[in-house]
Amino acid sequence: MTDFLAPERLWFLLLIPVLVGVYVLLQYRKGSYAVRFTNLALLDTVVPRRVSWRQHAAVALAMLTLAFAIVLFAKPSKEIEVPLSLDSEVTVVLTIDVSLSMSATDVDPDRITAAKDTATEFIDNLPPNFKVGIVSFAKVATVEIPPTKDHQAAVDAVKGLGLAEYTATGEGIYSGLQVIQQELGANSAPVSDKPPAFMVLISDGARTIGRSQVAAAEAAKALKIPIYTVALGTLGATIQSDGHTIPVPVEIGQLEEVAQISGGKAYVAETPNDLADAYQDVDGQLTFEKRKADATSEYIGYLVLLSLLSTGAGLFVASRWP
Repeated sequence: MTDFLAPERLWFLLLIPVLVGVYVLLQYRKGSYAVRFTNLALLDTVVPRRVSWRQHAAVALAMLTLAFAIVLFAKPSKEIEVPLSLDSEVTVVLTIDVSLSMSATDVDPDRITAAKDTATEFIDNLPPNFKVGIVSFAKVATVEIPPTKDHQAAVDAVKGLGLAEYTATGEGIYSGLQVIQQELGANSAPVSDKPPAFMVLISDGARTIGRSQVAAAEAAKALKIPIYTVALGTLGATIQSDGHTIPVPVEIGQLEEVAQISGGKAYVAETPNDLADAYQDVDGQLTFEKRKADATSEYIGYLVLLSLLSTGAGLFVASRWP
């Protein structure tokens, strides 16, 4: 019933079995009337010809046409994407990994610079009604700036990010969720009249400390806050630390799991262009909302075709062709 804008009109379909019953009754009464005649010579002239399969087929086609028309009368719907109204506030929290591995230069000029540059562009392209919060995480998670419509302040917070040891991915997600809950209120999760909220998580490595990112993703799912993850880097990347070469391959699996659990989407960015494309895709999903729209017009052609067939069948039977 949720696929129709006026599902209560489908009750008119009950007319179909009623009409079929009336048709069957009329055929029965017609047969009973015919046997009352004793003059067989007159029978063929005063009684209509015996009902043929053509008449039954014509009636069945007419019933099918009526049923299809009633279904269209109930206004079948389809899901479409429409731009969010400027009156609709949306909260977006950028949660950015600032672990030492983000200094790897496999993404030009390096991972953290590419992340900052594209995050800045992402924020600049958001509608003015969007609130943006910035959370960073390494050994601990830090709320750099709570959600604000001052996009320049959010940009400044991104540009001021510095690197530190360890990767507490779960802590970053939990801090982002806490920020969103504080912004939307204690009952932010499943309340439809609250503005929507999303999280964009940018990271390059596996969690090395802190609470599980899987548990954090489950918490996001419970709050109905999707997390869009961006795995930044390549598998063969390395960094230099105390004269040693340390491999820092990008971790894709954990971030994909976070996105899948929370109801978001996962991206992999090996170049600045990949990262920009990921942001652009996320921006498109954030600035549009899904609504049900009337899809009746898409089926009118089928109704016209059925009507033509039904009319043709009626004319064929009415002509009493042999």
